Parts: sequence; structure tokens; C-alpha cells
Amino acid sequence: MDTADTTATGLTFRDATDADVDALVALIESAYRGDTSRTGWTTEADILEGQRTDPEGVRAVIKSPDSRLLTVERGGAVVACCQVEHRGDHAYFGMFAVSPALQGAGLGKVILAEAERLARETWGAQAMHMTVISVRNDLVAWYERRGYRRTGEMTPFPYGDERFGIPQRDDLQFELLVKPLA
Repeated sequence: MDTADTTATGLTFRDATDADVDALVALIESAYRGDTSRTGWTTEADILEGQRTDPEGVRAVIKSPDSRLLTVERGGAVVACCQVEHRGDHAYFGMFAVSPALQGAGLGKVILAEAERLARETWGAQAMHMTVISVRNDLVAWYERRGYRRTGEMTPFPYGDERFGIPQRDDLQFELLVKPLA
């Protein structure tokens, strides 16, 4: 991917490389886990402990031929990232993280829009799919305001697999959210 600069926001989008792995793991962890994540609003610290991702997970997304891990920079510093994966007629959106100190300033919606544009223009994706922990009502509402709809389609949380965190409650599951891109 060529570097895309969105001048209005001062953000630069580029594909992640192996050199970005440590910074991206730190960013993702800071946005979702531990006390640092409480600075922003996307924290999962009250429902999950442990890790959100690891270097192997990030590296796998970078290396996948059907996936792109967009790294978002402002002033040369990594401030956000997201995964966009080609899955036939739709794309999958995941591994989304914005630095907790910058959350609530509109960066998330700019990044989401860029991911949707990329999926539409690069792969001709007709829709964007994502999964969100169903009890994250504030996050689901944020996506609904951006045109995503709840499908009611649930998949179980991988209890017992600490690569995805250590659940602090027993009712976690993922819900599929979908948005048409055409």
C-alpha cells in the first residue's frame, strides 16, 4: 500500500511491517488492558485481564496474504492500527486500537472510514464484518452510529485460551456486526 496522508487530520496510513510489531502490541494492549486503557473509553479491563494480543498474533496478520494491518501515524508516532482482511464478497475489520490519550477526538471514525474505503476500492468488498464482545454496549453503539447493525449472530468467547485474555465474567461472546459498503 502506498502511504496515504489525510491532511485534515495529520494522519498517515501505511501497511505494518515486522519492525512495527512491538509498537503495535504495546498500542493494542494500552487501548484495551490494564490501568493505561482506562484513560480511554475502549478499555476491556473490567471484563478481561491478561493479554489482548501478542507479537505472534500481530505478525500473523502482517504476513497473511489476504490481510492488511494498517498502521496509523501522526507526527511520526504510531497512534492507531486496524486489520482489514479480504474474505470473498466482504472484508473483516479487527485489531482496531487508538491510543487511549487520543480517544474521543474523532480519530476512530476517520480510521474506520479509511478501512471501509480500502476494502471497497482494493477488493470490491460489498460489506464490512466485525465481531465485538456483546456486553460492550458502548462500543456496539459507537459502531451502530457509523452504520453497522447487530446481526444477533453469536460465537463463543474462547474461554481457557489465555491468548485472548482472562475473562472476569462468564457471559462473554462475540456478536457479528455488519455494514453494507456498496
